[in-house]
Amino acid sequence: MARGTKVFLPSVSGTSSHRISNCFVYIATVLLLGIPCAHSQIEKMYLDSTDLNLLVDETHLLKLIQIGQYNTTLEVSAQIQHPDIVQLVPQTVEIPGSSEPNTTVEISHDICAYGKSPGHSEVTFNVTPTGFVNLDTVFLRITVMHSHAINVISYIMGWIYFAAWSVSFYPQIYINFKRKSVVGLNFDFLALNIMGFTMYSLFNCGLYFSKEIQSEYFSRHPRGLNPVQLNDVFFSLHAAFATLITIAQCFMYEREEQRVSMTGRGILGVFGLVVVVSASVAAAGHLAWLDFLYYCSYIKLSITLIKYVPQAYMNYKRKSTVGWSIGNIFLDFVGGFLSILQMVLNAYNYNDWVSFFGDATKFGLGLFSLVFDVFFILQHYVFYRNANEKKYNVNGKA
Repeated sequence: MARGTKVFLPSVSGTSSHRISNCFVYIATVLLLGIPCAHSQIEKMYLDSTDLNLLVDETHLLKLIQIGQYNTTLEVSAQIQHPDIVQLVPQTVEIPGSSEPNTTVEISHDICAYGKSPGHSEVTFNVTPTGFVNLDTVFLRITVMHSHAINVISYIMGWIYFAAWSVSFYPQIYINFKRKSVVGLNFDFLALNIMGFTMYSLFNCGLYFSKEIQSEYFSRHPRGLNPVQLNDVFFSLHAAFATLITIAQCFMYEREEQRVSMTGRGILGVFGLVVVVSASVAAAGHLAWLDFLYYCSYIKLSITLIKYVPQAYMNYKRKSTVGWSIGNIFLDFVGGFLSILQMVLNAYNYNDWVSFFGDATKFGLGLFSLVFDVFFILQHYVFYRNANEKKYNVNGKA
């Protein structure tokens, strides 16, 4: 089809006649030059799968589906992020044009994906010539793994440590109820905990339930997945609820002179100020709500780093762990250990050690929590095991 054809129409005097003439020129140009028209071009193109899991040396048949036809021949080429991980055959699909395009016909083109080595790779697509089809939403995420069994074990571990962390709040609640006392439970730890889980709940609920915030996230990460799942929402809300129950026990049971320290109040005041200021700026339209939620998550991470320190120092000062649940620590240790073990298994299965060592925050927080758990176990069973029996009676009094 000729692309350089010039169209000449006789000149017509008058403004309205001139405009009509321009319209004829435009219509004639469209018809003669083959510029894409809405009624003759594909309305939609997509892959039958956007997320694919393969074993090494495994193949999977994909379908590139087009709704409607083109009026010219196009080539759709796959751009593979990591060709050493996955191979597509064919890598370029030729879509023949039609002189009489059917706008409703559905046509599929077969593409075979082959897993070459473990890892993650994204595949995007380009169309030649350009300007006919928008392929921004046509992409593929491929994960190639060593073993499906390891993948299943990793999945099971995820639910086990989720359950361990969820149940870990109740041994402390039970001990408080049994002793009718919260003496020995540090109030700074509780105050930091409720602040942290509140921020975590805001982050999870915002990203999971708010369509507006999800749109902000996907505009920044168009090929990403929502990082928050339903179990994340449940865990954070449940953790905040269980912490509130523990705090309520502090008002119901004996507590002696225990209260939140001035240092703890100062830290909470700083975090609270950050939340109020950033929320106000977001409400004024000068900060994206997604960034506000990120600030909330940073506060949660900061609290995780420091929240165990007041309790550990209190145990040291009292030379006892009476009133502090060791069951909570065991469950927290199990959860943290399985979380890190899951990261190791995933890194091996997907040959993704860069992400393992590169996610310093998650790995560092998990390791930091394990270190404190071991320290609390030593305090309970080694350092102060005799003091627990001799110095304090069942009500936690000296």
